[in-house]
Amino acid sequence: MACVHPLLFRDLAPAKRARIVEWFETWRKPLCAWLRRRASVPVSDVDDLTQEVFLRLLRYCDDTAVANPQGYLFRIAANVANEWRERARVRHRHDDVWLDELQIDPCKQPENATRSEDRDRMVQAAVQSLPSRQREVLLLHVDGLTYKQIAHTKSLTYRIVLRDLTKAYSSLRLQLKIEDVL
Repeated sequence: MACVHPLLFRDLAPAKRARIVEWFETWRKPLCAWLRRRASVPVSDVDDLTQEVFLRLLRYCDDTAVANPQGYLFRIAANVANEWRERARVRHRHDDVWLDELQIDPCKQPENATRSEDRDRMVQAAVQSLPSRQREVLLLHVDGLTYKQIAHTKSLTYRIVLRDLTKAYSSLRLQLKIEDVL
């Protein structure tokens, strides 16, 4: 059975000493149980946090009148548990490496693979339906060439490349609905 160390009481008034001993004997086990169940404190830390609750009582002045000792003690216990959790969270930074293990390659999921193949076929068909010059300009642009580079490669003016790309993208938007592609 846990007990309050006598050296902690050496400077206390007899009335306060008696009150704390009484509360300790009455409320220690319920506080331990509460911390274990509702505050989600590991069993290894429950006794330490319960003792911290009673140590905080020793810090308060003698004339502190408590009408509801149960509520008072459990409020202190909630504060102690919250502070403990905050310290534990900061002290033990969570590593996000394990999140990579949860990632599933979309290609390994049959429904995603099928959906991806369908989407690719729709985009290919839409691109193939473009006029040949628009299709060629679009494919060069998708490959990373700038408007000026495309114009130089195809012997076109910058404005024609801009117009063909604008028409190509507009035509693709009309042919492919967002819902179909996504």
